[in-house]
Amino acid sequence: MDLQTFIDTWGITLGIGALIAFMVFIIWDLAIKSKAGKFGTAILFIGLGVGMLGFIIKVVIQYTLESRL
Repeated sequence: MDLQTFIDTWGITLGIGALIAFMVFIIWDLAIKSKAGKFGTAILFIGLGVGMLGFIIKVVIQYTLESRL
């Protein structure tokens, strides 16, 4: 495996995974600082987390399709 293949397969996935983890921390911090409560925190995570969920689903679908070929 050369460097470019490593960056393409693992670097981007791990980098975006780190950004997703950081965004979860930001959403949590926003909920705490705004005193959103349980329902407000759930709404924040649902509203702001849909994009992250879409990326995670995309990765799972790609892995599933590649493993079947």
